[in-house]
Amino acid sequence: MSLLDGILKNIGGAPDDVANLAEKIGIDPAMAEKAIAVLGKTHQQDGDTVELASKETGLDSGVLSQIVEQIGGEGSLSSFASMLDQDGDGNPLNDIAGMASGLFGKK
Repeated sequence: MSLLDGILKNIGGAPDDVANLAEKIGIDPAMAEKAIAVLGKTHQQDGDTVELASKETGLDSGVLSQIVEQIGGEGSLSSFASMLDQDGDGNPLNDIAGMASGLFGKK
């Protein structure tokens, strides 16, 4: 189970895991996981969260809007960002990579 799966299970009404979310939206689970992380990152930046994430991921803004809706709206993105950005640098992607490498013993 990924870190994002654990977070999704704690959000009422959200899909139980990234795979279910990806299936509902019609995208690859790896892309869904990346999109959630990027949405958490861009939520902390100036500008429209979805548009910024669309530029960074290459995903259509409609798809990203569906993801935001499925995980509980813009308010939930703050929770994701704070949980995922453990070093507080505004970029959760490096922290997720660090967590993943820790799981596989590559630190």
